[in-house]
This record gives sequence, structure tokens and C-alpha cells, in this order.
Amino acid sequence: MPHPVYIYDAVRTPRSKGKKDGSLYTVKPIDLGASVLKAMQSRLDLDTSYVDDAVFGCVTPVGEQGGDITKMIVANAGWDQSVAGVQLDRFCASGLEAVNIAAQKIASGWEDLVVAGGVESMSRVPLGSSGGAMGADPEFVFKNGFIPQGVAADLLGTLDGHTREEVDAFAVESQRRATHARDNGYFDKSVVGVKDSNGVTVLDKDDFIKPETTMEGLAKLKPAFEMPGQFGFNDVAISKYPQVSKVNHIHTPGNSSGIVDGSSAVLVGSEKAGKDLGLTPRARIVATAVLAVEPVLMLAGPAPAARKALKKAGLQASDIDLWEINEAFSSVALRYMSELEISHDVTNVNGGAIAMGHPLGATGGMLVGTMVDELERRNLKRGMISLCVGGGMGISTIVERV
Repeated sequence: MPHPVYIYDAVRTPRSKGKKDGSLYTVKPIDLGASVLKAMQSRLDLDTSYVDDAVFGCVTPVGEQGGDITKMIVANAGWDQSVAGVQLDRFCASGLEAVNIAAQKIASGWEDLVVAGGVESMSRVPLGSSGGAMGADPEFVFKNGFIPQGVAADLLGTLDGHTREEVDAFAVESQRRATHARDNGYFDKSVVGVKDSNGVTVLDKDDFIKPETTMEGLAKLKPAFEMPGQFGFNDVAISKYPQVSKVNHIHTPGNSSGIVDGSSAVLVGSEKAGKDLGLTPRARIVATAVLAVEPVLMLAGPAPAARKALKKAGLQASDIDLWEINEAFSSVALRYMSELEISHDVTNVNGGAIAMGHPLGATGGMLVGTMVDELERRNLKRGMISLCVGGGMGISTIVERV
């Protein structure tokens, strides 16, 4: 990189059920996002007038999340009026894309300090509210072969030969790891409590995790995507992959990512910014990558994106100490580990979105903080963060502890 890019801080809200009975339902998206910015400013005693821009992901930028919500969040947090803001949408990768774009701004030398992350209030602005051709234009879908993500996840599992028991076992382990991490304080360095207008704490720890999850309990859940498959999407999948005689619908709400609310923020900057503000860098962003693969099997992009990032960095998989793959579905994580020939022992060591939920626009930023915290806790050097993305895309980022 022309100019090194440092991570100076990373914070997130707790994650909570993205429905009307969730703990964060009463919190407006602009308040959810403002909570992480306020916490970051307080933690660092940050002179916000130094910040060049704010880049936040938001996958459903309509209603309360519309109108360039990032700039509204910056204003709502009381940051200096000179701080600009932009909202972006790369589906599930939006939060990490925001961090990567911020890193590119710093690497170019044109900006010195950018806050990036994302927000998604899935309880107040439901998934799919923004419409779009991929889900609402039959002519486009037929022409391009797009199928619902859940059916694509089932197709991925079918092609890889995974059974219902295998994807359920992965989910149980995600719950176990997330419970252990939360209860032993592994997330405490990054998680900041959400307060109401009176300063009363609404939520200070992840409450979507289900410690009581068992194989027996998961086995009772019905496949979530069998019905859309029967509407013709199975036929689309089989026509593209004729080696599959039928799509095995193995994913359920128990082995797929949960719908939750949450927000994240990562402060990235130049060496000069750190010196000017007296900030200590925690990690360096080494390389980023994004690409797209065949759209019917739209969740197969993470491993190719990781390999692209490794190539850009001049590294091998053996140079990476820890791996984070967003657990959109169990089959996605299982494919990722298999393709990269990496062990579950070093992948999602504190669980993932199956246990904690996936607040679409915020997740990527959350994973950056999770990775930096865990590299520090284990005294390790490098981590890879990857997400699958709608439309067949994949994204990855390599970070290195300073």
C-alpha cells in the first residue's frame, strides 16, 4: 500500500432479536448508530473535527434508514459538523466494504482518518423492504438464474454432500463457542451498551445467543427453504447443476444466521493521524479483495475472495492465524474451511452469526472488531475476515496486529 492503514479502535452494539419483541426494537436506527460513535469518541477522547468521513453500510436504506443515514448518525452523535457521511449497500458485505473503502481512502493519502462500519435495525425496517430486481423482477431472475439465498445454501450443501446432522452440529458448536466467549468477557472490549434518551441502559450484552441449543432440539425444526424451492427455484438450481438429482433442503432457522439489530464502527487512519491525536494503533489492514462468482451458487464467493486477498498480500493460508467467515448458513462456513483447507480450531473461534445473528449492514464491521480483539487476546499476528454476498459476490480483508 502507498500509505499504511491502521485500525485505532473498533466498537459495536450488542446484537438482539430483530423483531418487535427484541430488546433493541425501541431504539431508532440513527440512535443505534450514534451509540457506537459516542462510545468511540469517549473511549479515545477523540477530536472528531479531525475525521474526514464516515462510511456506513446499510442494506435496507429506506424509511428510518433512508436519506443517507450515515450523515444523520454523525449529526445525531454530536460529532463535529465538518464530518461527512455516506451510506453504501453491498448486501451482507456492506459493513466490511465500508471498512475496506475507508482503508482505500487512507491508503491513497487523500484522507487521514475515517470511521467505518454499519447499522441495521431489522426489527424496524424489515429485510426486503427496499425491493430490487434480484427478488422482485421475475424477468430478471429468469434471465440471470438468481435463486433465493436459502435455496442456494441448500444447493451448496447438496453439492458438498453435507447432511442435516452435519450442518446442525456446526450450529450447535457456534452456540457453544459464542456462549463461552460472551460469558467469559471475550467481547467486552468491543461491545458498548445502548442507552435510551434518559441514559438508561437498554442492552449491554448480546442476548440473541441460545446456550440451551442441542442437536435434538435442532432436529425438530423444519427446513426453511423447501417451499421456495418447490416454486421452481429447485429446477433452476438443477438445470445449472445437473449432477444434482434433487436439492436437499437442510437449512433451518437453527443452522442459519439470525435476524437481529445492531451497529458497528471501526476507526481507520494514517500514521500521521495517530501521531497528531495521540492514538495507539491496534492493527494494520494488509489487503482487501472483492469478486463475484456464478450467481445460482451465489454463496460460494468467500474462499475465492480470501485467496485473492492472500495473493495481493503475498501471503499463504498458512500465514493466517485466525479466520472469520460470516455464518450466513452452515454450508457456507463448511465450504470455506474445506476450500481453504483450514481447521475449525482456528475458524470462528468465538462462534458466529448462527448464534449471535447477522445485522446485515453492520456485521462486517463487527467481525473486524472481533478479530482484532481475539488476535490481541491470543497474542497472534494475522487474521482473515470473509463474507458471502448476495448476487454471487465474496469479500475478504486481512488484518495484522501491531
